[in-house]
Amino acid sequence: MSAQKSILFAGLDVGSLSTETVLIDENGAVVAANIIATGASSVKAARASFAQALAQAGMVEQNIAFGVATGYGRNKVEFAQARITEITCHAKGAHVLFPDTRMVIDIGGQDSKAIRLGDHGSVLNFMMNDKCAAGTGRFLEVMARALEVDLEELGPLALQSDADVKVSSVCTVFAESEVVSLIGDGVKPARIAWGVCRAVADRTVSLAERVGVATPVVMTGGVAKNVGVISALEQRLNLRLTIPPDPQLVGALGAAHLARERALKEAR
Repeated sequence: MSAQKSILFAGLDVGSLSTETVLIDENGAVVAANIIATGASSVKAARASFAQALAQAGMVEQNIAFGVATGYGRNKVEFAQARITEITCHAKGAHVLFPDTRMVIDIGGQDSKAIRLGDHGSVLNFMMNDKCAAGTGRFLEVMARALEVDLEELGPLALQSDADVKVSSVCTVFAESEVVSLIGDGVKPARIAWGVCRAVADRTVSLAERVGVATPVVMTGGVAKNVGVISALEQRLNLRLTIPPDPQLVGALGAAHLARERALKEAR
């Protein structure tokens, strides 16, 4: 398939911590995808991620028939033809991967969401956390640093716990102080890690319950890679979560499919 004849559709998800690009072809198959750190400039991150995806696919920008940007930095992606909220894009991406999805729990670096879905991935209702970082990836980063473990180690460490320890899910600053006090009291790190994961789960479940829990539930976002949070959520919700192979790419995937739909609609 030559570059001159190829037609692709792009989805870019510009988040606070990471930026993702997914390119799909006319049949909806993924031909390129990447995840990079957003850094200080969402504009530069979007351009860099997009360029990497094009290079991976062996294509140039002229091959892109339509592009959709999503995420908090979507308005900074000047080369996208449309900008759509992450609520809609995560719902679409989850539906593409798992057509029977009825709820999406998305926990990213700075926010968390519970999205209730109808048929064809339509959004029926949703709730987002407030501006506080509690219950997000940033919260987990702060707690991992307090425990002096890598973020990737926090989830596995939590699963080693043999008891519940209460950690505040109300405020990141208060929770960090609690963790430091627990460490000083000699509480096992695994127990504290589990308390941290439970705190994230408690805050997330409150969002889901306000929307109305519906199954199957798909979890997206970077925190979906944390096995401790997954376990805590499954216990609190009393159900099994569906975890995509690449949970951070779901928003960009949904954006790419929405780009494809927009292009096909305009072509009619």
